[in-house]
Formats: sequence, C-alpha cells, structure tokens
Amino acid sequence: MLHHAIELLGYDESIYDMLRLPERVIEVKIPVRMDDGSVRVFIGWRSQHNSALGPYKGGIRFHPGVTMEEVEALSMMMTWKNALAGLPYGGGKGGVRVDPHTLSTRELEQLSRGYIRALYKYIGPDTDIPAPDVYTNPQIMAWMMDEYYRLTGENAFAVITGKPKQLGGLETRVYSTGFGVAVAARETAKRMWGGLEGRTVAVQGYGNVGYYAAKFLHEMGAIVVAVSDSHGGIYSSKGLDPDEVKQVKNKTGSVINYEKAERRISNEELLELDVDILVPAAIEDVITEENMSRIKAKLIVEGANGPVTAESDQYLSRKGVVIVPDILANAGGVIASHIEWVNNRMGGWVSEEEARRRLEEKMTRNTVEVWDFWHRALEPGKHSMRDAAYALAVKRVVEAMRLRGLI
Repeated sequence: MLHHAIELLGYDESIYDMLRLPERVIEVKIPVRMDDGSVRVFIGWRSQHNSALGPYKGGIRFHPGVTMEEVEALSMMMTWKNALAGLPYGGGKGGVRVDPHTLSTRELEQLSRGYIRALYKYIGPDTDIPAPDVYTNPQIMAWMMDEYYRLTGENAFAVITGKPKQLGGLETRVYSTGFGVAVAARETAKRMWGGLEGRTVAVQGYGNVGYYAAKFLHEMGAIVVAVSDSHGGIYSSKGLDPDEVKQVKNKTGSVINYEKAERRISNEELLELDVDILVPAAIEDVITEENMSRIKAKLIVEGANGPVTAESDQYLSRKGVVIVPDILANAGGVIASHIEWVNNRMGGWVSEEEARRRLEEKMTRNTVEVWDFWHRALEPGKHSMRDAAYALAVKRVVEAMRLRGLI
C-alpha cells in the first residue's frame, strides 16, 4: 500500500526507501521473578516508525505471537493512521511476546513495569506515547505510568494514554473506536444515499468495537439486522436492539442466545447478507478471494484491522462497493487518546461531553476529507477509497519531512 501510494503521488523511489523502514526499533529483555521463585525472561520491542509530524504514538500489545516484524509493520500503520486523522503524532508500536492469561496479577504487574524500565529513556509526553492494544488495558497503563514516575521523578500523566479515569483517563476512550466507526459510516452514507436512516447493517464481531458500532449506528437511525461473535451470529429482518443483545452476551457468553432473533446464522453467512452496510469488526482477512464474489453490501466499514484482503479490496471497489479503510474507520481510539493527552497536559480541563464532541468532529472531518480527496485527486472508478486514504496520509508525512529538511 505504501509503494502504491508513492506511485499515485508521483514521488521518487527514494521517498519509498525513506518510509518503508522505522527510524528506530528497540528490542529489550524483561526478567520477571515468577510466583514460584523462578525467573523468566520475556522479549519485548518498541518500533518508532516516523516522527515528522510529532512524537511517536501507538499501543503496546501482550501476545504470545508478537514478533519484531509485526511491531514494525504496525508502527508504520500508526504513522498513516495518525497522519490521516490530522493528529500531531508520528507512528509507534510496542509488544511483548507473552500470554498474559498465564500470569498472575503480580507477575503481570512486574512484566509491565519491567517493560517501562527497559524503555523509559525512549518514551515521554513529547517523545513517544504508548497506549493499550491487544491484551493490555487501563490497569496495565496505570502500572506503566507509575513506573515512569518512579524512574524519572516526573508525574507525567501524558506519558501514556488509555489510563483509568482516576489517573487522567477519559470514559470516552472506552467507546471511541466503535463510535468512530459509526460516524465514518454515517458520513459516507450521506454521500452515497443522502443519509443513514433506514439502512440495514450487519456487524461481524461483538466485542468492544462491534458492540459500540452497532449501538451508535442504531441510535443514528440505521437498522442493525445481524450481529455475530466467535460462537456464531443472529439475524432479524425487523432489526435488533444492540443493548439487549449485549446484555444476553454478557450473561450467557454469546449473542446466539438472544431469543428474539428470527434465526441463527454463521459468521460466513453474516458477511454475505443482502444488507446496505457491512461492518467487519472481528479479525483480519475475513473477506477474501474465496467469498468476495458473494458480498452484497454496498458499503463496508472496517472496524477491525485488515478484514478485507488487498485482492478483495480491488475486486469489490471495481464493482462499485465503497470500503472505508481501517486507517480511517477505526481511528476513533487514537483520536480519543489525543484528547486525553491534551487534557492531561492542560491539567484535566476537558469534560466527557467536550471529548465526545471533539471526537465526533474529528471523525466527521477526516471522513469528508478522504472522500473529497478521493473524488478530486483520484478516479473513484479506477482507485479505491483505501488508495485515497493512504495517498493523503503519505502526502502529509512527506510534506512534513520536506518542511523539516529531511527530504
């Protein structure tokens, strides 16, 4: 996608060479004394891809499958996501190769603090600002922030975002990604059909992002006819109540136990429903060459990262399907992180109402800017909305690098 964006913008190949690699990758070892008295050594990374637009920004994930290459790739994605969102951030990402579910609370805290001990010289409110990601949460961010304070003597709340509310976090952050997906869908629907009201929606994945996307789309006037989780899905032509479905999932472990639904469906069936809007909000690569010809939705809004493969994106775009790419659609989380960061630096001045208003304004503006750039600078029949998003993001980073004299 980066190389394609470079070609669309008519940039020299040297620009690609400058952007394809991160500015710095730090590998660290984290020894942790376990509850049984033994010592285990965990490996972690922090990739700092580009800082032309500002300090590096991106989450930290704890996962047994984390690799340095994955962290590098995700840090590049954050560069484009932050640039596209108009945030004063570059791209960063961190990870530790660990299954956190196998650790006790004490072991998890020691790992979290150890990661910061190994990296604290390379992070800071004006340098690199981590946040939660896969299998990390506000409590882990609180431990990390506190460790930074212990090491530096700086009670810098803005060093990390996604913290508990008592430590400078915002409740807006909890629903920000799903809310952003809904806003991106609304603004795109306005330009496709004149509005979202009465449009049918299917949401694959009913975790945090999927639930809040369904909830806010329902409140905006859309009809959520199908949702699913890892156990399967449910369908109702008259529409589902997202909050009632969520209550059933919380009590029973799955949406499939919602008795008011007309029928149960599989995740594969959900993707192929005849709906106006499809929100894949579960895992990557769910729309592939195998099923792309059976996709009937006219608008796909990527709540998950990479749910549509490159081949499927090209095929569906040529058919006239509009796909709002992940770097635009699910940027609500990092936008809320920016609001939290600003609020921390102002001493806690922003209210939750103000935070939500600013999040909505930013997501609205970003979606409109990408849509307008797509129709003004590219050919919608020839290029996808994803092409426009990447080209606009890369253009902003390259312009910042030129102004700094880096190019």
